[in-house]
Amino acid sequence: MKRIPRPEGAAARIETEDTRTGLSPATIARAFRDNLAYIQARFPEVATTNDKYMALAYAVRDRMLHRWTQTAHNYYLLRSRSVCYLSAEFLLGPQLGNNLVNLGIEEQVRAAMETEGIDLEDLLEQEEEPGLGNGGLGRLAACFLDSMATLGIPNIGYGLRYEFGIFAQGIKDGWQVELTDKWLRLGNPWEIPRPEIVFDVKLGGRTEGWLDNGKYRVRWLPHHVVRGMAFDTPILGYHANTVNLLRLWKAEAVESFDFHAFNQGDYYGAVMAKMVSENITKVLYPNDASPQGKQLRLEQQYFFVSCALQDMIRIYLQRSATLDQLDQQFVVQINDTHPAIGVAELMRLLVDEHLMGWDRAWNITRRVFGYTNHTLMPEALERWSIPLFGALLPRHLEIVYEINRRFLDEVRLRYPGDEARVTRMSLIDETGPRYVRMAHLACVGSHAINGVAKLHSDLLANGLLRDFHDFSPEKFTNVTNGVTPRRFLLLSNPALAALITSKIGEGWVEHLVELRRVEAWADDPVFQKEWREIKQENKCALAGLILNRTGILVSPGTLFDIQVKRFHEYKRQHLNVLHIITLYNRLRNEPGLEVPSRTFIFGGKAAPGYYLAKLMIKLIHGVAEVINADTTLAGRLKVVFLPNFNVKSAHTVYPAADLSEQISTAGMEASGTGNMKFAMNGALTIGTLDGANIEIRDAVGAENFFLFGLSAAEVLELKARGYAPHAHYEAQAELKQALDQIRSGFFSPSQPELFRPLIDALLYLDQFMLLADYRAYLDCQERVGQAYGDQTAWTRMSILNVARIGYFSSDRAIREYCERVWSIAPHDLKPEEETKVASAAASDK
Repeated sequence: MKRIPRPEGAAARIETEDTRTGLSPATIARAFRDNLAYIQARFPEVATTNDKYMALAYAVRDRMLHRWTQTAHNYYLLRSRSVCYLSAEFLLGPQLGNNLVNLGIEEQVRAAMETEGIDLEDLLEQEEEPGLGNGGLGRLAACFLDSMATLGIPNIGYGLRYEFGIFAQGIKDGWQVELTDKWLRLGNPWEIPRPEIVFDVKLGGRTEGWLDNGKYRVRWLPHHVVRGMAFDTPILGYHANTVNLLRLWKAEAVESFDFHAFNQGDYYGAVMAKMVSENITKVLYPNDASPQGKQLRLEQQYFFVSCALQDMIRIYLQRSATLDQLDQQFVVQINDTHPAIGVAELMRLLVDEHLMGWDRAWNITRRVFGYTNHTLMPEALERWSIPLFGALLPRHLEIVYEINRRFLDEVRLRYPGDEARVTRMSLIDETGPRYVRMAHLACVGSHAINGVAKLHSDLLANGLLRDFHDFSPEKFTNVTNGVTPRRFLLLSNPALAALITSKIGEGWVEHLVELRRVEAWADDPVFQKEWREIKQENKCALAGLILNRTGILVSPGTLFDIQVKRFHEYKRQHLNVLHIITLYNRLRNEPGLEVPSRTFIFGGKAAPGYYLAKLMIKLIHGVAEVINADTTLAGRLKVVFLPNFNVKSAHTVYPAADLSEQISTAGMEASGTGNMKFAMNGALTIGTLDGANIEIRDAVGAENFFLFGLSAAEVLELKARGYAPHAHYEAQAELKQALDQIRSGFFSPSQPELFRPLIDALLYLDQFMLLADYRAYLDCQERVGQAYGDQTAWTRMSILNVARIGYFSSDRAIREYCERVWSIAPHDLKPEEETKVASAAASDK
């Protein structure tokens, strides 16, 4: 082999830099070429865009892995107390761009790719969206992983490795169509399979008692056993050496191929166990309208929780002989009720598998678990029918019964003679067909219970979970949600991030309260001009995405009015539609009406079995078809539905918004995080006093927030008095006209009766108070239009929204969890540095 001469000086240092860890453009380019050749087995002339993306992703991953192994080794040596975050969803979003930002090597990588004749943007666009979540719950979990790594908090996220995600949303004739999300088809360079980390998970069967030196024990004899295999994804902190772990579980058969059945000609039977087992991790949130769907959901939840808890015990026993101090090593956060079965499973593992006494096991279990509630709607709190639960998890039903018996004894001692309270607090709902109440199990089995916004936590304590709050008020606290500024500002809105950094430096990326210093430029004409130019560029980018996805041409010069979120009646996308129809009618009746031109943009998925939510999507398309085809409007009004909204498209949507629609019925939304992402990117909010809207309004200033509608207390009061939605319909001419147009088939001429179920639900029930809030919403939208007409004032309001949004960082939320729930100290700052940051922010304010 010909010896390559060693360059001198700086070039020599570059050449000798470790290819797997070096950060110079030359070293990264060499690593890219090596990966293209030795992992993808391609030479440049025939390499596809995906080959190049994979080669670069592996090069970036290498630069994370040595930090990962160092982090894990440090945790091992220090026996650091770790947070295990259990969540059915982790909506990570694309990883390449985020990891470049957190490593601080975006410019080096861009330069390296230029030397190879490659545009980095093409490779970023190539990456598939990981199909591991659906909405706010999963995105919050991903933000928390980012913040824990950034703050240096030992953490393992546990969830499911869904092969096909929830679904890819297509639109056909205005209807949502669920398509297979084949996000893994081209490979996932960020995950590391762990075939040696596997656990057996039992399902079905029966239990039997046995005696162990005179002590009664229980043995579970399962009908079926599924094996869980770990897949690890490194989670890198921002400009930190900390790399934490997301461990996802794939379901496999214990024996994937029955050779005997195959030899007998039973080819289907030979692979039956494999198919049945792997179904558990095929799809996120299978449709539970059927008994089979309900069973699969329960199997999913138990499967990943059991694997996670067995893994924690495995890790713990590497350094300890007994499990007596398990709660000193791990704290487990239950992200909503999906992982609540973990309370019964940890008791089973401790009592049945490790032969621990009940009382000692129960003390450990309660100290290990914390429970985050994410809903105020009783119907959204999971519960499982006793026949299903007992058939699938017979030992767990026995454990739940025993937990319940002991707990209700305590309740009766505290409240003698109050059997109504006992009935309400029981883990078993016996008011009709019997169910296991999973939220009650989480409350009883956790040392801490938190809501995710101040209003939400108050409503939990005084409403949904009032009995549990009365019984154990010390358990309850609030931790308002937050989002990571690394992904949702620094990565997705680089021009705005650069403008902010040019004025106040980079410190805001890790300490978002420093954004307050931007307020000093809110009235500066030059700064305002730059701010508007960046917004306009972002709107042009979104207009391009819309044209590409839908074929609809929209004008970036219009007001971009955006509502992107999961479709549900309480989120009230149809209230937005009623305003659009009313505005359309006004413009048709009065063509000279002075209002700003608007583009209404919707996005989000409806659950496959939720017909009314899917009908709302169809209605938006029906309205869009009529309005967009009306040439008399001269482009003053456009309606667009952006299909398959996800984190990747959110990178373009949030920075482009002028107005953020947060219009859920007050008292229904736990928190919301989209409201934070929009405000962080300079959108103004129109919203109700619901969820975190209240705290956002308090933070940014009431004058910079468009408020309308009933409060949560007024909603309850109106319902108690006897709400009559039909009276609003009869009393308001514009509302009546809009509803009649929908009901008559004006927006569905080929199917005049199509939207009748939606209209009937509003006229005769209106559970979520659309008609009661309609007039206030219209009046507020008029104020929006007037404010937008003064671009200087609007820009000032936009700047102040960003400057005052610092509280809503997921870093702040994680610090509060550390203090109020987990008893863990973040390692990112020394106390005196924290004081310095807080003092600087207060001084600027």
